[in-house]
Amino acid sequence: MSDAAAAAVRKPLMPAVADWFAALTGWRRRGIAFFGGAVATLALPPAHVLPAIYLAFPIFVWMLAGARGWRSAFGLGWWFGFGFFAAGLYWIGNALLIFAGKHAWMIPFASLGLPAFLAIFTGAAAVAASFGRSHLDRALALSIAWVGAEWLRGHILTGFPWNLAGHSWVGSDALLQTAAVVGIYGVSLIAIASACLLAALADSGSRRWIGCVAAVVLLAGPWTGGMARLAAAPPPGEAVVPGVGLRLVQAGIPQQEKWRRSLRQRNLDLHLQLSRDNRPDWVTHIIWPENAATFFVENQQLERTAVASVVPPGGLVITGAPRREMNPLRLWNSMFAIDGSGAVVGQYDKAHLVPFGEYVPLRSLLPIAKITQGAVDYSAGPGPQTVRLPGLPAMSPLICYEVIFPGAVLNRADRPAWLLNLTNDAWYGLTAGPYQHLAIARVRAVEEGMPLIRSANTGISAVVDSYGRVLARLGLREKGVLDVRLPAVVGQKTLYGRYYDMLFLAIWMLACVVLVFLRRLRS
Repeated sequence: MSDAAAAAVRKPLMPAVADWFAALTGWRRRGIAFFGGAVATLALPPAHVLPAIYLAFPIFVWMLAGARGWRSAFGLGWWFGFGFFAAGLYWIGNALLIFAGKHAWMIPFASLGLPAFLAIFTGAAAVAASFGRSHLDRALALSIAWVGAEWLRGHILTGFPWNLAGHSWVGSDALLQTAAVVGIYGVSLIAIASACLLAALADSGSRRWIGCVAAVVLLAGPWTGGMARLAAAPPPGEAVVPGVGLRLVQAGIPQQEKWRRSLRQRNLDLHLQLSRDNRPDWVTHIIWPENAATFFVENQQLERTAVASVVPPGGLVITGAPRREMNPLRLWNSMFAIDGSGAVVGQYDKAHLVPFGEYVPLRSLLPIAKITQGAVDYSAGPGPQTVRLPGLPAMSPLICYEVIFPGAVLNRADRPAWLLNLTNDAWYGLTAGPYQHLAIARVRAVEEGMPLIRSANTGISAVVDSYGRVLARLGLREKGVLDVRLPAVVGQKTLYGRYYDMLFLAIWMLACVVLVFLRRLRS
């Protein structure tokens, strides 16, 4: 037996496995990186298989040991990210199949182009992590760099903070409570560090045990703290706002039929029927989803009078609807509150619009149509607002996509008592998209420490308390209603609600300083 073969036989299992992954080249290296990124998405909603990141990220760290220069590291990170985003965001392509004759040509750009662009962030994170001298070093560096890239991804070019690493903890109510302290980016940092540090199993000496113990503590500590927080919370559904009852209407109308002129009256009648039939007398307000009213509420008295006919005594119908101004023509994706006389007593315009969905960026250079109904781009509203309506605590309306942005879901100078999310996920069919959207909305409730009411056209409508617990829900493509009491705010403002991302950024920068210090100390 040769000396090399004998050394291979004597090498412990984990270092040998790590060396095997590090030595991969060519298409095998790229393929396993891609597959590893795809596997990691199993930890996200709706699968919630948390061990998936404890498998994928240590392998990613081990493969970084085989990077030969920054280009090699970037390529590895890009392929891992491409797999992560292609598998986690596959459902976006479904929206382009709704009106396939018009939009199907865009599917490659949405299903492959967007993941390819987002993978640039993970590629950059891999470059930053590749300079480590041990698996423990690279694990720490990758954790810091990955979450730094997530924060940038959530802010650059209007931001897209979807499928963050921290969303892998949403499947556990206990782990989710960490968001009340450090927000979703802080949760991402802890979750990724816990997963990556298992790569230290392939190190020698004290580094192995430091990494493994830290990985366990970073998971067990937040879980224990979350369990304690939930134990001190009121039982689910017990804390409610006196005298406020809500009926959430989910009409289950397919997207292909939503704006069809020949079906407009049928769709309105369905919402009216669901609002009226078998309604308990304690229901005071009715909530319809995004653009449930497919007419211009302020200009069409006949339809507004029909809506007023189902308003509970002294209450309101709150609905999503388009808003229009003429000369020049402008459109908004809006929310309206209509009382029993047919008067509009409250209104909100969506501020954070979906690129290519509601408007086309750089329209002068990209002469293509937006995906949603109509040829005119939507205009953006002024930003998060606190809306006060008769008979209701002050609320912050969030239309669809607006709920995904941490720290940007309410007016900090005038805090509301609850969040209202009107959405339409009919574009995405029976895919992971609506489940991910609901999970993200639950994180906002925990971060801000206030309940969230979610009304969706075809699901998932839900009532979430200030601890992120789902009290009631209607599933995808279900037609029906939810009659619920409005949950009350419990306890004081959360730590995240006081400082928002400042606490996370302070922790992140401190981690960077400590990592640099440790590297210089070793050198």
